[in-house]
Amino acid sequence: MQAASNILRLPFGRERVLDIRGSICALVTPFGADGSLDLAAFGRLLDYQLAGGTQAVVVAGSTGEAHMLEHDEFDRLLAFAVERVAGRVPVIAGTGEAGTARTLAQTRRAASLGADAALVVAPYYVRPTQEGLRRHFLEVAEHGGLPVLLYNVPTRTACDLLPETVARLRDHPAILGIKEAVASEERIHALAELARADFVYLSGDDGTAGKAMLAGAAGTVSVAVNLVPQAFRTLCDAATAGDREAAGRAHDRLDPLVQALNCAPNPIAVKAMLPALGLGSARPRLPLVELADGPDRKRLHEALAALASLVADA
Repeated sequence: MQAASNILRLPFGRERVLDIRGSICALVTPFGADGSLDLAAFGRLLDYQLAGGTQAVVVAGSTGEAHMLEHDEFDRLLAFAVERVAGRVPVIAGTGEAGTARTLAQTRRAASLGADAALVVAPYYVRPTQEGLRRHFLEVAEHGGLPVLLYNVPTRTACDLLPETVARLRDHPAILGIKEAVASEERIHALAELARADFVYLSGDDGTAGKAMLAGAAGTVSVAVNLVPQAFRTLCDAATAGDREAAGRAHDRLDPLVQALNCAPNPIAVKAMLPALGLGSARPRLPLVELADGPDRKRLHEALAALASLVADA
């Protein structure tokens, strides 16, 4: 089993070298007081990630409230990120929709805006069969114009992309790998067995990211990294190097914050901490609502402050 650092020979006639590994941020989308995109705050967030060692960014994923964005907002957000990052790390666009035709259209849109790859969530709500999932992802890989990262998160989609279906998909030259959010030991090891030089396995669960990387995942697509990129990079470096002791220490430092972030549906809790870092407002878009003042918000502040102190002392 090998991590991916691949030359992709894509069916749409291009070669592309992509190194998708390590600490990857599922970026939030900051909104202003009037509810509009706050691109100035988004720029600060991108700069913060790059300075902290983040190795790739996901724009307009579920953490980025993709399904609350208008088409023109998706365009502006992704184009801004591509320009701001300027090739320093891969920019991955969240393009998954409930239907295949809509997913294809969004993936082509992301390709035209300069994204390096597409993160394509399993179709939500419609509950396709495994054969439907296989054909859906093959259509996007074949005709979307971007390398595809599969994304499996059954708690949000109501369907589960099983390892045996992933095994059938990984031979397509435009399918780069998978972000797997099922955190069971069985699933972690099943996906680790599928990883190889041209197919990357990424954890999609902050709480078990270290465990997944020690088992063979090449990195993690993280929510918490929005707030603590340096600390998460430390975890990823240790775990992907197989240093169990250092990875354990990094996990123990991060865990109080990761657990505190579970107090509300993502990205409510992580956005609640943006103002403390000067990275934007805590405001999500309806039907999500801002985290109320109270014990959960206090616990988040305490966990973030404690982690910042530990990182400063390290």
